[in-house]
Amino acid sequence: MGETWRLLDTGPRSAAENMALDEVVLTARSRNAVPNTLRFLQFFPRCTLVGYHQAVEQEVRIPYCQEHGIEINRRLTGGGGLFWDETQLGWEIFASGNDPRFLRPAESLYELLCQGAIRGLEKLGVRAAFRPKNDIEVNGRKISGTGGTSMDGAFLFQGTLLVDFDVDTMLRALRIPTEKLKDKEIASVRERVTCLAWELGAPPTLPQIKAALVAGFSEALGVEFEPGTLTPLEQELLETRLPYFRSDEWVYGTRRPLLRRDELRALYKSPGGLIRISLVVDAQAHRIREAFITGDFFAYPRRAILDLEARLKGVPAEVEAASRVVEEFFATDQPEIPGVSATDVIRTLREALEKTAYTRYGINPDEVNHVFSVVAPLPEIMEQHLSPEHQTAPPVLLLPYCAKLTSCPYRYEEGCAVCGACSVGDAFQLAGKYGLTPISIQNYEHLEETLEHLKSAGHPAFIGSCCEPFYAKHRDDFERIGLPGILVDVDSSTCYDLGREQDAYVGRFDNQTYLKLDLLERILARVMSR
Repeated sequence: MGETWRLLDTGPRSAAENMALDEVVLTARSRNAVPNTLRFLQFFPRCTLVGYHQAVEQEVRIPYCQEHGIEINRRLTGGGGLFWDETQLGWEIFASGNDPRFLRPAESLYELLCQGAIRGLEKLGVRAAFRPKNDIEVNGRKISGTGGTSMDGAFLFQGTLLVDFDVDTMLRALRIPTEKLKDKEIASVRERVTCLAWELGAPPTLPQIKAALVAGFSEALGVEFEPGTLTPLEQELLETRLPYFRSDEWVYGTRRPLLRRDELRALYKSPGGLIRISLVVDAQAHRIREAFITGDFFAYPRRAILDLEARLKGVPAEVEAASRVVEEFFATDQPEIPGVSATDVIRTLREALEKTAYTRYGINPDEVNHVFSVVAPLPEIMEQHLSPEHQTAPPVLLLPYCAKLTSCPYRYEEGCAVCGACSVGDAFQLAGKYGLTPISIQNYEHLEETLEHLKSAGHPAFIGSCCEPFYAKHRDDFERIGLPGILVDVDSSTCYDLGREQDAYVGRFDNQTYLKLDLLERILARVMSR
C-alpha cells in the first residue's frame, strides 16, 4: 500500500480529556506535526455530549446526569446530543484537507470516510450501508452517527459505534429531539437504532472490533496503520487545554440559551437537522439586540453560525431586513451546512419575528413563546380565519386528555364531567362562556380524525392546547391537514420531558399536566368579542 497512518488508541478517558484530545490532535495535524491518524476513543465514566451548536440546557436532563454521575461535555463537531457509556467505541480520522482524496463536498466526504467503518462491520458479520447525510445503518436502523470539523487545512471526522445500548439511561439523560423520531416515522427509539449486541446476539470484544475497523479503514483508504502514542507536543497541548475543556465556560457558556423575558423563539426541522432560533429584540429601537442559533446540524467552518449571529445584531426586527442579512451571508461567506439552506434559516427567523405582533392580541411579552400558530401566522388566523364572517359553525376548543385528573373516569374517555377538579373542566366552562364547542383529544389518531372532520365540515380554524414538543413533532401533520389554528402551551412535566411519548401517542400517559387557563381565556375573549 505504501502510505502509513498513525493508529492511536487513547483508552478509556473522561469526557473532558477526550474532547481536549480532539482539539489537540487536530491542532497537531494542522501544523503537520503528526501524520494522518485513526484514533479510537472510549469514555469512563459515562457521559452526555452535546454538539458544538447546541445548548446543554436544551438537550440534556442536567439534574438526572448530576444525580447519576454522568458527565456533561461539548464536542468540537456539530450534530445532536449523544450518550456514551463504557461499552461504546468511537473512531476518528484526523487528516490533511489538502489531500486530493478529501477535496470534495461535505456529504461526499462523509460517504467516503464511512466506508471504513462499513467494511469493518462487514468483517464482524454485520452488513451495513451509508445513509445520507451522515449515518451508517443496518437494515434501516442506525448503528453509527458521524460528523466532523476542520482547522487550518486539517479536518477531524468522527463516528460512534453502538456496541451495546442502554436505551433507558439514554432517554433519561438526554432530551431526545422528538422531531427526529417523527421525521423517521418510527414508533420508538429501539426501532430506529441498533447495536452489535442486538445484531450478533452478543457483542464482540473491543479488541476484535478495533481490529475489524482498522482492517476496514485500511481497505477503504488504501493505507496501512502503525500503532503510535501521543507526541510530546500533543502531551504538552493536552496539559494546557484540559482545564478549559473541564470548565463551565466550554461546557455551558459556549452556547448558553438566552432565556430572557423579551426573547422570541422558533424552531424548524430542516432536512439537515433541527434549527432553533432565539432573538432578543429592542422594543423601542425595533432592532435585534441578540441572536442565538442552535441545533443538531453541521456547519463548516465551525464558527459560521457565530458569524451569522453577529451579522444579525442591530438589524431591524423585520422579516425583510433579517432575510436580506441571511441571504447575503450565505452568498458571500458560502458556509457549508449540509441539508440547511438560507430559506430554512429565514423561515425560522420569520416565525420568531412574527411574535412581535402577539401583544396586540392580549398576549404578554413573556407569554409569546407559549402560543403556536398552525398553518398560518397568528394575526392572519385571528383577523381572518376566526373573524365573524368566516365562522360558519361555532369555533372548537381542543383540549389534551393529559390535563385531566389521573383518577378521573374520563381520563381515557372522551368528554368531561365539568366537576371543577382539573383545568380541563375549567376549560370546558370557558368554552361554554364564549360559545365554543369543547373536545377532549384522547390520542394522536383522535386528533387527526377531529381536524380532518372539522376541515371537511367547513370550520375555518380551531383553538386548542398542547405542549411545545407535541406541536414540534406533529407540525408537518398539522400542515398536511391544512386547518389553521392557535395552540397554547401546557404546564408541568409532559410525556416528552419524561421520555414517555409512546404512552401518550396511544392515550395512556398517566402524568397530569395543567392548562394555561388565563392565557387561553384572553385569546378566547379576543376572538369571540369581535
